[in-house]
Amino acid sequence: MMELRPIDATLAVAPQMQPDDLANLAAQGFVAVICNRPDGEEPGQPPLDEMRRAAQEAGLAFHHIPVTGGLFPPAAIAAFGAIRRGTQGKVLAYCRTGTRAATLDALANVGGLSVADRVANAQSAGYDLSSLAERMAAGD
Repeated sequence: MMELRPIDATLAVAPQMQPDDLANLAAQGFVAVICNRPDGEEPGQPPLDEMRRAAQEAGLAFHHIPVTGGLFPPAAIAAFGAIRRGTQGKVLAYCRTGTRAATLDALANVGGLSVADRVANAQSAGYDLSSLAERMAAGD
């Protein structure tokens, strides 16, 4: 069962998606999916190839930007931001719980929002990113 958590008008994040969820995403107007999990991160996780195939069959662009261990390297942040800026339409980003996806979005800051607004957007979706406020401010 999909659990979409809107961050703003063009991005929602979610815990682990299933291949069957992707056609429903397309029906809801999403045009792209970003997976922020390494392939095979935990047992029972759908293989990346299955997710990519299901996305393509649903007409969704599929991107893979894996991050682990609470590390958010500049290259991953830049790639996430580039996809957000380059996609016309709604994007869904997912990981195990949605936290990594929400964090990448807050750090990429494609909307040029204040730190307080980024923390508030994540909070409204159920993610507490207040501990990253200093890093967000340093990236501005």
